[in-house]
Amino acid sequence: MTTKKITVARAEEFIAQVLVAAGVPADDAQQVGHLMVCSDLAGADGHGIFRLPAYMKRIKAGGANLQPNIRVDKDRGATALIDGDNALGHLVMAKSVELAIARARQFGVSWIGSHHGNHSGAASVYVRTIAEAGLVGIYMAVGNANHMAPWGGIDLLLSTNPIAIAVPAKNRPIVLLDMATTVAAYGKVKLAAQRGEQMPEGWMIDKQGKPLTDPQRSGEGSLLPIGDYKGYGLALMVGLLAGSLNGAAVGKDTIDFNASHELTTNTGQVVIAVDPAAFGDVDLFLARVTQVVEDIAQSRKLPGVEHIHIPGEGAAATSARRRKEGIPISPELLATLNACAAEWGVASLIT
Repeated sequence: MTTKKITVARAEEFIAQVLVAAGVPADDAQQVGHLMVCSDLAGADGHGIFRLPAYMKRIKAGGANLQPNIRVDKDRGATALIDGDNALGHLVMAKSVELAIARARQFGVSWIGSHHGNHSGAASVYVRTIAEAGLVGIYMAVGNANHMAPWGGIDLLLSTNPIAIAVPAKNRPIVLLDMATTVAAYGKVKLAAQRGEQMPEGWMIDKQGKPLTDPQRSGEGSLLPIGDYKGYGLALMVGLLAGSLNGAAVGKDTIDFNASHELTTNTGQVVIAVDPAAFGDVDLFLARVTQVVEDIAQSRKLPGVEHIHIPGEGAAATSARRRKEGIPISPELLATLNACAAEWGVASLIT
């Protein structure tokens, strides 16, 4: 079998149909479907439609609230804390982003924390939305399972704890950094396992500190942090800001949502929005961003280097291509998605 491609509209429709079959209200299902596919458009294949079967296992086990009351717990104007009421994570983050944009336009800056959320896909989806509104967006989250040991340790007490930043520019793609604090996001490990591929050395180590390259044995090892001890420190700080500050799970309290579908994860996330108008002329700011980026892009290159990449350019190009050509679906993923559809009485994604 070869890789198939599906349109954005079909991917969103399929996700929504499966979710509705499980009891998710239609409007919520459509919003989740749209946000999940946004991850695929950005090239974050481990966070998009790939995750649907796992979400459905959680829904079936009663691990997610399909009739949530997503609400503000604490409110001080520029800051707010949202109780996600164990809703599907995409719905919690959509509410957080909406509130962050509104408050930043009112106060110049906003910090919106949340607790009792769930996995919500790629971080880039949410900061991109903020940047498309003309604001600077920052996102941090506690990952939904501990796959990393402290630097020099063995016990898995930290997750991939991602951070993303998006800055709008003038006449060019949004400058966007979306990264796990580990060398590889765990979604990439799951993709490799599904495809029967090996992992590169440098992604994981076993409990003796030796390279681990078999994704089927990932439970025996630890993801490695970016930049050695610096990545470990960054993961810890993100966990404190997105987890501890919000009253969400972090460290020993983190629930592995891959293994325990019925348990409440109490996922913690942070969205920060900054209005450039609070600091000066917006057009001038956008022009400055573009100038800095273009100076870097046009700077001298090492031998053999054809292009100096700017964060966000690759995702923008991938999105444009996939909107035109379709989203690639591997044979392994297609089989899994079609099996999921059959379980819930929905037509196959591709027949």
